[in-house]
Amino acid sequence: MTGRLEGKVAIITGAGCVGPGWGNGRAAAVRFAQEGARIFAVDRDLDATQETLARIAEFGGDVTPWTCDVMSADDVAAMVQKCQDTYGRIDILVNNVGGSAKGGPVELSEADWDRQMDFNLKSVFLTCKHVLPIMEAQGGGSIVNMSSTSGTRWTGAAQIGYASAKAGIIQFSKVVAVQYAKKNIRVNTVVPGQMHTPMVEVRLAGQRAGGDVDALLQQRQARIPMGWMGDGRDTANAALFLASDEARFITATEIVVDGGMSARCD
Repeated sequence: MTGRLEGKVAIITGAGCVGPGWGNGRAAAVRFAQEGARIFAVDRDLDATQETLARIAEFGGDVTPWTCDVMSADDVAAMVQKCQDTYGRIDILVNNVGGSAKGGPVELSEADWDRQMDFNLKSVFLTCKHVLPIMEAQGGGSIVNMSSTSGTRWTGAAQIGYASAKAGIIQFSKVVAVQYAKKNIRVNTVVPGQMHTPMVEVRLAGQRAGGDVDALLQQRQARIPMGWMGDGRDTANAALFLASDEARFITATEIVVDGGMSARCD
């Protein structure tokens, strides 16, 4: 704890987790709080944030939980206003909400395609839409959006909606970053690879390995040159750097957190 975010207010969406352990949102909320940020911890299920809140409470961090469906414009507007009312400013936005659905364009239903776009990409659009004017009025801020290596390459399964939305996040971030660069607002993207988060056990094993968690873990780990999988803490540390003043001259770019997987040619 070195106070890298001392005095800053951070909205982190998806700050809960589907199970115990280090999901990306939980790890970001805890890590940012460790570095002095006041955390507005957002999730559509407050029960999922209980471990997050408990971990922050262990070291006396400042956190406010809030329920929000980030696919709803009204919910997002209310969430941003509540954070502003509570802390008086918004310095950092971490867009961490997302999830995959299996299937290519033939297998994936139109309704599921639309939901994948809303869940993974529209959610980023809505939060930025409401946070950017506040950051502009303050004279600056930092936005970190979570994408995925699925948005840059084939990662082992046909997830056409998820992959397309995650690719969209990368370009969305670049466009907004350039538009707002002269307003001292930086926008960057973290691109996690095959991470071992609670979501692997709870959701992905059923999609990808018939419920066999060990088989899925072996498949994922085999793709990583380093030979092991990171977890939400690795993603959170990348987001922390991009959100901090250490990255003051970094915008419109990505940090890939994947143990070298994206560099493989097979």
